[in-house]
Amino acid sequence: MSTVRVAFTQARWTGDKESMIALHERWTREAASQGAQVIAFQELFYGPYFGITQDPKYYEYVETVPGPTTERFAALAAELGIVVVLPIYEEDQPGVYYNTAVVVDADGTVLGKYRKHHIPHLPKFWEKFYFRPGNLGWPVFETAVGKIAVTICYDRHFPEGWRVAALNGAEIIFNPNATAPGVSNRLWEIEQPAAAAANGVFVVANNRVGREDNEYGDEAVTFYGSSYAVGPDGNIVGETGSSSDDQLLVRDLDLDQIREVRERWQFFRDRRPDAYGPIVEP
Repeated sequence: MSTVRVAFTQARWTGDKESMIALHERWTREAASQGAQVIAFQELFYGPYFGITQDPKYYEYVETVPGPTTERFAALAAELGIVVVLPIYEEDQPGVYYNTAVVVDADGTVLGKYRKHHIPHLPKFWEKFYFRPGNLGWPVFETAVGKIAVTICYDRHFPEGWRVAALNGAEIIFNPNATAPGVSNRLWEIEQPAAAAANGVFVVANNRVGREDNEYGDEAVTFYGSSYAVGPDGNIVGETGSSSDDQLLVRDLDLDQIREVRERWQFFRDRRPDAYGPIVEP
């Protein structure tokens, strides 16, 4: 299949897990009704962005894989015939937790998962309190819509992950986020288009939206949405999402562009991995 219709979401924290899951179930049905073949949710989609604090009460959001949310969306994927990229807070074993995205195929098969590699520990992004660094590499999943990979939020600042996923055969790389205003705004505009162009892939980058003051009061940050898809030529596909509103976005991606762009630029042919040793030195 050449053209893939993708859906991706940006949502504010409603205040409880069940209503967030129900919202995304409705959006998945709506996306399927619009012909979407794959849908991707934002980082840690069913909870608040709890990295703003260091509080063990948020450990209650962990789930196993398979587990209740994975099974719920696997059943929905099978019913609708849609691929789902499902970011959750994963429990590997008690006290060992990961920031994870599960990939569910259109027949409901859980194909596997990606665990976020790069874990920030900055004011209001205290993620090392909650997550271990990912240890599953940069897998590429053979889905009904093609070969897809995932990076999560802070991973996008590290070009090596994009490149490994592309070298592993990814055609679309999904990048769910929880990104707040400040120094990241300009990076949000340039990093994913640069990664897409440098690697000849499509990138779908979605971000949380809204102020989570219903959870954190005056300590809350305001996520700025602005979700988008970008092609292998570095150009945005369609419009960028709202900076303030909940949205389900649907875009058509022409996978034939990958071959066209790579044959034009030949970045993979002209790579010099023999010269890149310093980037993997500690």
